[in-house]
Amino acid sequence: MINVFLSINNREQVLQLPVVPESFGIVSPLNHETFTTISQGEIKLIGLRGLKSISLESYFPVRDYPFLRDRTYRGFEYVRLLDSWIARKIPMRLTITDTPINMPVVVDSFEYGVGKSGDVDYKLALSEFRFIKVKGV
Repeated sequence: MINVFLSINNREQVLQLPVVPESFGIVSPLNHETFTTISQGEIKLIGLRGLKSISLESYFPVRDYPFLRDRTYRGFEYVRLLDSWIARKIPMRLTITDTPINMPVVVDSFEYGVGKSGDVDYKLALSEFRFIKVKGV
């Protein structure tokens, strides 16, 4: 059974999405460059891998449903928690069980609003965060 977790500071705080998104996929761009030459026409130079991204779309329930994966918060409490993490300007970790997805991420956009049922619909766009590795002199 797939579960989706976001956490900060090595699991100082952990948020489990109460309703797993219907689908999700990782976008993994490759930064190739194309050049036009006089003798060969277009050529492509293989570049480095770009930052992976993922978009999650679901809802935060305002009432209890039997299928919820987590019942810690309700509706806008999830929004307030995510907004507080975003305000701290620190990376989060996205973990999706039963998949190889376990990576540090930052929030690129966070859209939310009240749906027909009164639940809080949301779209969360995340992109990979790479920790800077500083080599000694």
